[in-house]
Amino acid sequence: MKIFISGTGTDVGKTLISSWIVLHTGFSYFKPIQTGTKDSTDSEKVQILSGAKVYPEIYSYPEPLSPHLAAKIENDRIEINKIVLPKQDTLLVEGAGGVLVPLNEQYLMVDLIKHLNIPVILVSLTNLGCINHTLLSLEALRARNILVLGVIMNGRKNVENNKAIEYYGRVCILDDFPYLFKISTVVLKNLELSEKLKEILNA
Repeated sequence: MKIFISGTGTDVGKTLISSWIVLHTGFSYFKPIQTGTKDSTDSEKVQILSGAKVYPEIYSYPEPLSPHLAAKIENDRIEINKIVLPKQDTLLVEGAGGVLVPLNEQYLMVDLIKHLNIPVILVSLTNLGCINHTLLSLEALRARNILVLGVIMNGRKNVENNKAIEYYGRVCILDDFPYLFKISTVVLKNLELSEKLKEILNA
């Protein structure tokens, strides 16, 4: 199975949750577009935390900016037709930023997801505003007939937020990923996947 990990925005925990999933499942990891590579890349972080097989980026830029702008600064242009999925049966593909982040003057991240034709797990923070951000992201994905497998909430659990997102978003909360004071392979290994998430990943 191939799954796209998207988020309601930047820094919502997509890479950490991707590391956690591939560590527990043996999935391989692929982030086709990476910006902000001056210090490290998300691919490197996932490899360190999970030991998973990691495929190299197709587009990689040093500035921590939206992909369209990071590419422009390097006199480059992201072409979604050049992004091809590795021939791997079990693969986690991580996006850059949220679903409506621009890739070039024509396409957004959601267009890349549509192009790759794989279902999505959406990651959302549990902080104030998460209901709105999650519902908007779900609307954008469904407007392009992209299958959403469910949502993973990242942070301190908020039962009422979960209920609202499930009800108004007509979606399943697959798991609640807790706030971590320390991040390491051992910590992630000891944090079990929920039965709902396991079922989706094993489908």
